[in-house]
Amino acid sequence: MKPAGYDLAAEQAVIGAALLAPALMGNLAGLLSSGDFGRPAHRVLWAAMCGMHAAGTPTDTITVAAHLADTGELGKVGGAPYLHTLIADVPTTANAAHYANIVADLGKRRQVADLGAQLARLATSGADTADVVATGRAMLEGASSLGEWPALVPLGRGRHLPPFPAEVLPGWLADQVLAVAEFTQTPIDLAGSLALACLSTAAGGRAEVEVRGSWREPTNLYTVVVLPPGSRKSAVFAAMVGPILSAEKAMIERTAPAIIEAELSAKVATKAAEKAALAAASADAAGRDTLIAEATAAAMNAEAITVPAKPRLVADDITSETAASLLAEQGGRLAVLSPEGGIFATIAGRYSGTPNLEVFLKGHAGDLMRVDRRSREAEHVDKPALTMGLAVQPEILRDIAGMPGFRGLGLLARILFALPENTVGRRKIGADPIPTQVAAAYHGGLHALVLSLAEWTDPTVIVLAPDANERVLEIERLVEPRLAPGGAWSHIVDWGSKYAGAVVRIAGLLHLAERPGIGWSGNIHANTIDRAALIGEYYAAHALAAFDDMGADIATRNGRLVLAWIERTATSAFTKREAFRAVQCAQIKTVADLDPALAVLEAHGYLRQLDPPAPKRAGGRPPSPSYLVHPEVHRPAATVHPLNARKAS
Repeated sequence: MKPAGYDLAAEQAVIGAALLAPALMGNLAGLLSSGDFGRPAHRVLWAAMCGMHAAGTPTDTITVAAHLADTGELGKVGGAPYLHTLIADVPTTANAAHYANIVADLGKRRQVADLGAQLARLATSGADTADVVATGRAMLEGASSLGEWPALVPLGRGRHLPPFPAEVLPGWLADQVLAVAEFTQTPIDLAGSLALACLSTAAGGRAEVEVRGSWREPTNLYTVVVLPPGSRKSAVFAAMVGPILSAEKAMIERTAPAIIEAELSAKVATKAAEKAALAAASADAAGRDTLIAEATAAAMNAEAITVPAKPRLVADDITSETAASLLAEQGGRLAVLSPEGGIFATIAGRYSGTPNLEVFLKGHAGDLMRVDRRSREAEHVDKPALTMGLAVQPEILRDIAGMPGFRGLGLLARILFALPENTVGRRKIGADPIPTQVAAAYHGGLHALVLSLAEWTDPTVIVLAPDANERVLEIERLVEPRLAPGGAWSHIVDWGSKYAGAVVRIAGLLHLAERPGIGWSGNIHANTIDRAALIGEYYAAHALAAFDDMGADIATRNGRLVLAWIERTATSAFTKREAFRAVQCAQIKTVADLDPALAVLEAHGYLRQLDPPAPKRAGGRPPSPSYLVHPEVHRPAATVHPLNARKAS
């Protein structure tokens, strides 16, 4: 059944006509705004086409698809195939204006219906009477001035960041991610990013992807999810990381006999060497040389016995020095998995007073690392593979931007950031628990992957098939213009330059997870690269937001708090007093603290302050200033339709 409030066929016909006959855009852009469309994907598409038309850019299918790919919105509208579907379904371009009038009429009807519902909610909200009257007046005035709003100027980060595309993960992994997110009522991004970190923990240092020539990518990742306190991060970590800890325990049990045997051999050899040394020391001159030679041989034999370290996969809040020692001890691999971000302060020199980023830089790149020890000779880790899977609070994200060397030396460029929408306050009570069979499949899959690669000393090399290599070349061609001066990623060149490599790493992990235990055999094909690229596009959108947040001033940050409240509550008009009550926090302690944030939102077109109401004649609290909200603020986030991706079985 057609969703109430909009005509899907008419929307598809008018967009298809504009794509098929770009000359129609001049007329159609005057008849329709993006807010007139009911389907979120169509709103995104029409806004892009209107912007291109205003800039003098053709709106044919190929040009529109390229533009959306550059802005990271192609997946939001259904991809290039959907654009061709729109063209194929156009009955005739001659009726484009008629289709546009249908869409515009339904859009206005939805606006009127929304206004009525909002006025009804306002009247029964229990708010201060003066605020109710002022807000109602603002809403009615806003309704009478539809179409007079200027285009929004983005407030740094995009308002609607895409959710983690769990559907591209192998089935056993996707099911766990979705089930954990549902049970804990947390954003899917947290479980999704942790799923990748867990795969990285299993495969890091044990598998590499050969792209072409000498270009090889290791399979370890750094993921950081940004969420406020009270977001149930620990519960998600427990559900996702549990099988890793179980596998670590199994590895300890499996290697225990060999460790005990080596310890006993070392003890016996040491005793024998000590006994031989004593004999040589007490021997007379005639037999001393022979006994010294025997003592020397015994000492060398004792020294040659190496006691294997107890297997360890995961660490928490450790120092850089400890991380380096553990990497050397554990054959070059280690994971830092934590629901807190204290590791960043440690790296920055919280204890030592001196930042030490080397192990975290080389641990991501796989560069040769020298580990100096106090009681033993220095060791070299040929290809260190460090994994990070962290959840941090927003304040930490802003703090790390100012930590010495984090940006300049390239640590931030190595991180895949996720900034999901906060679900606190809107969580479902009594959500369904994780199904037993889902948890068992996840435990078995991850357990098998860890143990199958645990004893590899040299990493297995997974090769890209020719079709996969072509996909990587396409990604490189797509990214390069974005890195140019003035390009979409010109301000995050450091991060963007590592994008193709990150996609390859993710593809390697997906390939291994397809067949836990034997996934290292066989080549990576184009389908896997396509799925990894969808995850890459997700992280690219969030990276832009993360770097914007790290560089934002306090007024912009507070403006985003107000904007988040507006979007969450679907507010069309409000008073300053209402806004302050809603967003009052440590950053906004007084109404005066709110003024710069409201000014930023006004300057960017999100708000419009109404003329102040006439003051009361005598007594009573003066009316609070009222604001209208730009109608486009409430544009729903478009659904992501993955292309060339399938949910693995």
